[in-house]
Amino acid sequence: MSISTFAKKLSTAAIAVTVIVLGIGAVAQATVLTFDDIAPIPVNDRISNGYGGLNWDNFDYINGSNTALSLTGYDNGRVSGDYVAFNGFGDTALVSDGIFNFNSAYLTAAWNNGLSVTVEGFKSGATLYSKTVVVDTTQPTLVNFDYLGIDELRFTSFGGVEPDYLIETGGSGTQFVLDNFTFNEKVTSVPEPTLLPAILSIATVSAGSVLRRKQLKQS
Repeated sequence: MSISTFAKKLSTAAIAVTVIVLGIGAVAQATVLTFDDIAPIPVNDRISNGYGGLNWDNFDYINGSNTALSLTGYDNGRVSGDYVAFNGFGDTALVSDGIFNFNSAYLTAAWNNGLSVTVEGFKSGATLYSKTVVVDTTQPTLVNFDYLGIDELRFTSFGGVEPDYLIETGGSGTQFVLDNFTFNEKVTSVPEPTLLPAILSIATVSAGSVLRRKQLKQS
């Protein structure tokens, strides 16, 4: 291999190392929202916009450990801690932001076994994803969505039948329970400007050192 060819390969490798390092800055860590880090409440309250950096429309959070909710999906749907989210009055609920990836969540029916929950992912008003899952009141179901590059989620629940033992509690409706909402915000950050020259310098020095050793061996 000629010295010029070897030098070109070293230069290409140096550029590749730099690109890889820059790319690391664009990887976002997944965020898991458990709804346990909102202000404690006796029963339920509305989730305010800004929780987890997202906007929430018609989502409440509730203390599922409340004894009045025993045997319901609010109790059985708890994955971490005492609190879970749900769609107020069983109506459509939304989550929105800039661009984000929706990874997964645990879903449980609050009152009706066989409850259907349709989750749609939008970008600029266009539907990119849609999935309908059927859940019960007895245990949470982990659903992997993998909705990439969206700016809005729409949750719609319907159907199902309330079991006799819950009818006796006096509650009813097509509410679903949501816990451990996992997502990634789209991040485009790169290393600090002062770090870039250092990265390039290290790559260049390393390439030059290897090239000099190659020249000595050939002389």
